Amino acid sequence: MYQLIDRRLNGKHKSAINRERFLRRYRNQVKQAVTKAVKGRSITDMEGGEQVSIPSRDISEPVFGHGQGGVWEGVHPGNEEYSRGDKINRPRGGGGSGSGSGQASNEGEGEDDFVFQLSREEFLQYFFEDLELPNLVKTYLSASQEMKTVRAGYTAEGTPNNIHVVRSLKGALGRRIALSKPLQTRLKGMEDYLAGLLEEDNDEKDRREITMLRDKIHVLKGRILGIPFIDPFDLKYTNRVKQPRPTNQAVMFCLMDVSGSMDESRKDIAKRFFILLYLFLNRAYEKIEVVFIRHHTQATEVDEEGFFHSRESGGTVVSSALKLMLEVIEARYSPTEWNIYGAQASDGDNWDNDSPLCKSLLSDKIMPLVQYFAYIEITDGPEQNLWHEYVHVKEFHRYFAMQKIRTPADIYPVFRELFKKQSPTAAA
Repeated sequence: MYQLIDRRLNGKHKSAINRERFLRRYRNQVKQAVTKAVKGRSITDMEGGEQVSIPSRDISEPVFGHGQGGVWEGVHPGNEEYSRGDKINRPRGGGGSGSGSGQASNEGEGEDDFVFQLSREEFLQYFFEDLELPNLVKTYLSASQEMKTVRAGYTAEGTPNNIHVVRSLKGALGRRIALSKPLQTRLKGMEDYLAGLLEEDNDEKDRREITMLRDKIHVLKGRILGIPFIDPFDLKYTNRVKQPRPTNQAVMFCLMDVSGSMDESRKDIAKRFFILLYLFLNRAYEKIEVVFIRHHTQATEVDEEGFFHSRESGGTVVSSALKLMLEVIEARYSPTEWNIYGAQASDGDNWDNDSPLCKSLLSDKIMPLVQYFAYIEITDGPEQNLWHEYVHVKEFHRYFAMQKIRTPADIYPVFRELFKKQSPTAAA
């Protein structure tokens, strides 16, 4: 088995392949470091990477080495303090065993932790790798023309980078065997006959025949050696063709309460949550549509800019957003063709007579249509009336989830709890 190592450097004399190999080898340590870093981050920090520290004891590798062995004598230049023959004690300490904090020690040696910087892409990869949209099923195979490249045997024509070395060498070996076999048979027959003549007492006629046989054997060996080691006919190329790939269709409805009871801090938490969700969807799924709905007493479908930056506000009628979601589903997203998801953020402060209607809409009309619906209530006090109504929805629908967010620090853990990967046993 051959293993090719690409030692070419990328920009700034860095090797991306070596970096990937390092991250793959120390995956668990990097994962733990990312988990710790997430707890102290805000959503605005998502644009940056992360500095990760790995203890030196975790990256040390066993090595084989040869000691000097025996008795050695060295000659070193002296100075004013030492002269030839003086014995110098081995220095103690000086290795640097920590970050500089704590009391200094007069003994012991150590190494600083290995610190490196994760890029933004690498950080997001580790952050999102164990998240997914729950209950994603192939309700409909899209008729889109998305193509994927697959291997399809071997061809006699292609580009040099697609040469299949093993297949080509096997072909060359077979060709050489096939072409040389008749010559090898004739050569063996001549050599056997020559050996028989050499064992007998030969007269002049036999000696001439021996000379002729040796000349013919020499010519045959030259013809066998003249068979090329590899011929263009032997080259085989890996063949790749494009096949249409069926894809799932999914849509995520983002419902955000922007009523007057949602102060700036609560709106900020809601926006951070949806930004995180938006990053996750764009990174994890190639094709997914997002529908943004803002609501106070009236609900409006807006674009991404309007969803995150509009300052419109008013009273609170949550059912308006649920009704608009139903209208959009009916108009554009058939449940037989789409995986439908919903995420709602609110402070839970709703008009009292409207909360029972929200429960009814959600339980009777929306949940049968969607794969998963997540509700987050942003409040630092007790649960509001919308929460109490939604508790009854959760009792009867397994794919309905609800969580409470009190501070910005709760955004990451709540998000991961809502969209963590479910084991096959738990999902069944």
